[in-house]
Amino acid sequence: MATNELKNIFLSASIPLQERNPKYYGSADVIAIRDAVIALTTAVLPYHRIVWGGHPSITPLINYVMQKISLNIQEHVTIYQSRLFEKHFPEDNNKFENVILTPNIANDREMSLNVMRNEMLSSCSFSAGIFIGGMEGVEDEFEIFNAKFPNAVIIPLASTGAASKIIYDRLDEKNEAFLTDYAYMSVFQKYLLDKI
Repeated sequence: MATNELKNIFLSASIPLQERNPKYYGSADVIAIRDAVIALTTAVLPYHRIVWGGHPSITPLINYVMQKISLNIQEHVTIYQSRLFEKHFPEDNNKFENVILTPNIANDREMSLNVMRNEMLSSCSFSAGIFIGGMEGVEDEFEIFNAKFPNAVIIPLASTGAASKIIYDRLDEKNEAFLTDYAYMSVFQKYLLDKI
């Protein structure tokens, strides 16, 4: 598939940290989060592009799948990260060619993340947004994404808990498969790949 035919899929995901807000950590299913990210990457990368914010709990999972795929598909992944967190970038970042660093704004976490998120979500047109696990950043990214791409496919994978479950609960129209179906490869085939 030619690069210009690739559809852009936005991934917002993280594994909640215990020391952060308990409303995320308490409902998170870490195994489901990992399984979902691996399934999404396996299903999507051969055909489309995944763009994500480079959370250190997610990038190693995507790198793992990239190493298993025998295709040269570096153009199928784009990571955005704020220079504010440069000292904490996972080693796996070095395995990707398309890492876009956004400025550290006065060592201010919120300002730096806002710049990164707005640049990331203005970088291209997205066909879908996938929300897995996560904390307040996943909720923030959902709000920005939903405002910018109201016609995109939205999958808040509530079965992974945390922020994605909170997002799912707020939706007027709910797809019960996102809450109850743990066969993530078939979920992504039916509700993502078959829809875009």
